[in-house]
Amino acid sequence: MSYNCVIFDFNGTLFWDTHLHNKAWDLFLENHDISITDEEKNRILHGKHNQEILKMLFRGDLPDELVRDYIHEKEKIYQQMVEEIQMKLAPGVEDFLNFLKDRGIKFTIATASGIENVRFYFEYLGLDRWFDYSKVVYNDGRIKSKPDPEIFTTAMLVMNAEPARTVIFEDSETGISAALAAKPGLVIHINSINSENLPSGIGSLTHFDKVPREIFY
Repeated sequence: MSYNCVIFDFNGTLFWDTHLHNKAWDLFLENHDISITDEEKNRILHGKHNQEILKMLFRGDLPDELVRDYIHEKEKIYQQMVEEIQMKLAPGVEDFLNFLKDRGIKFTIATASGIENVRFYFEYLGLDRWFDYSKVVYNDGRIKSKPDPEIFTTAMLVMNAEPARTVIFEDSETGISAALAAKPGLVIHINSINSENLPSGIGSLTHFDKVPREIFY
């Protein structure tokens, strides 16, 4: 089978920033005198939209204006960290994106990040060298959080993609579940945190140079 469309998760997949999000949430929690266990952090903070995370952290609904303020606060902390360490795209990503572009393969991003970070990524990383901003699928407050597959099925519709000929790249456990539920032709796990608990039944890579080019035409 050859593939002609690629959908990328972003955080932890194209951009290995999981540790920075974790640190930003730690500072946010400290600022608001919230204490949660490591197990709760794994359950609450990973693979979910900010709106859902805040609802769980504050144990109930929050006014929309306060939600926006909290999101801005946390993401500002995160973005400053990214700039301070001059964070770059993951190993091999630029070459792989250039390959897809030169080969005429369709590709886009489907991310749980909100618009405030999508804009930041495009400006900070110059993503418009490869991606069409208008075709990026992001957390707009309406798309369901992973492991629901909606973010990936929406990206397929945006790209006018045939699921059986689509490849999805993901890093997290909930993201893998969402990707598989979208029923693409292939799911590839990006092991950006050197986890030993690898998903079964799908390939796992630690460098984009290892993606087999021959599966694309």
